[in-house]
Amino acid sequence: MDEHRPPVTLPLALLIAILSVSTASIFIRYAQQDAPSLVIAALRLTFASLALAPLALTRFRAELRALSRRDLLLGTFSGLFLAAHFATWITSLEYTSVASSVVLVSTGPLWVALLSPLFLKEPLTKTVLSGMGLALIGGTVIGLSDACRFDQGLVCPPLSDFVQGRAFLGNFLALAGAWAVAGYLVLGRSLRTRMSLVPYIFVVYGMAAIVLLLVTLAAGQTLFGFPPVTYLWIVLLALLPQLIGHSTYNWALRYLPAALVSITTLGEPVGSAALAYFLLRETPTALTLFGGVLILAGIYVSARPKSGDGIKSL
Repeated sequence: MDEHRPPVTLPLALLIAILSVSTASIFIRYAQQDAPSLVIAALRLTFASLALAPLALTRFRAELRALSRRDLLLGTFSGLFLAAHFATWITSLEYTSVASSVVLVSTGPLWVALLSPLFLKEPLTKTVLSGMGLALIGGTVIGLSDACRFDQGLVCPPLSDFVQGRAFLGNFLALAGAWAVAGYLVLGRSLRTRMSLVPYIFVVYGMAAIVLLLVTLAAGQTLFGFPPVTYLWIVLLALLPQLIGHSTYNWALRYLPAALVSITTLGEPVGSAALAYFLLRETPTALTLFGGVLILAGIYVSARPKSGDGIKSL
C-alpha cells in the first residue's frame, strides 16, 4: 500500500479544517477586547505547543531525535514564517473588517503558486498569472471599499490620507500575513513528505511560539492579568482553529501539493464573514463582496491543479 496515497477520509478532514479555521477571527475579536494582538498570537501557539508536548515527547521522541540538521533548520524557518503570519494577521483585525482581513490573508495560495517554481519545481503558467491579475484587481477593490464611498460616482480621499487610514494599515497587515503563510506552506510541503504530522507541527508550532513570546516580551507586553474569559477565547483559538484546523492542513500536505491544499482555504473567508455577520454584526459592503469574489476566483484559477495532480485520488 502506498503510504502517500490520499486516504478516503481526506475530503471530510479538509471540510472540518475549513469549519475550524473559520472561527479564528471571531475568537480573536473577542480576545482583543482585553488582550493585545501579539499576546494573543504568542499564547495561541504556546497553548497549542503545550497540548502537543506530551504526545510528541513520548510517542515520537525517537523521530524527533533522528531529525537531521537540515530538517530542523527548515522547521525553524517554517516556524518563523508562521509566527510572522499570526503576528501580522491577528493585528490586522484591530484595524479592518473580518471580511476584508480574512479575504486578503487568504491570498496565500497566490504566493504559493508564485514561489512553487523556485522551491517546489512547479511551473508558473499563464493561468497562474491570470489568476493573480484577478486577485490583484479584487484586492484593489477591497482597499477602495474601506476608504471610498459612492456619492454620484466613486469618491475617494487623497492618496496621502488613504495610505494613512486604519483600514489601509489593516489590509496591508492581512496581505503581509498572506506572504508569510505562503512561506510556511511551501516549507511545510517539503518537510511533510518525510516527517510524521505530530513531530512536524510540534517543531513548527513550538518555534513560532518561542519567537512570538520573545517579540511580545521585547515589546514590553505582559502575558498575565487578563480576565479569565480572555484566556478562554485564546485556548479555544489554540484548540479549534490551530490544533484541528491548521494541523489538518499540515496532515494533508503529506498527500497533496501545497497549491492544492491551499485551495481548501477558500472556504475560510465565507465561513468567517458569515460568523462575523451573525456574531459581530459586521455587514460587508457591496464593494468588499465584489472584491472578495474576484480574489477567490483568482486564487482558484491560480492554484487549480492540472489533471492527474491528485484530484482524482480524492
